[in-house]
Amino acid sequence: MTTDAPASARVDAWLWAVRLFKSRSLATAACRAGHVRVNGERAKPATSVGVGDEVVVRGGERLRVLEVRKVMVKRVGAPVAATAMIDRSPEPLPRDVFAVPRRDRGAGRPTKRERREIERLRGY
Repeated sequence: MTTDAPASARVDAWLWAVRLFKSRSLATAACRAGHVRVNGERAKPATSVGVGDEVVVRGGERLRVLEVRKVMVKRVGAPVAATAMIDRSPEPLPRDVFAVPRRDRGAGRPTKRERREIERLRGY
């Protein structure tokens, strides 16, 4: 019995195996939605990934930039999954950057001044 790793795998199966998505169907949906790129090209779920390929996953709270170190098709534990990729992701932005001013619930309609501030924030 040989334990040789395959030379390539489907990108959706690899993303699921290294624990970036909870299910393979979620990984497939992310590929179909255009949130996954392999070597700079938009990836379909059946796109093959091999050792040395760069996989970029958009979605969730941050952008993930990964280099494939080991090809996997079976889901593994977190410590083993960490050895299958090199994470080159940029640091996530601080949460306060996304702070959006909120009005108190039940405060009524915005005043003319508040509407102008809202339009200025939205870039209208």
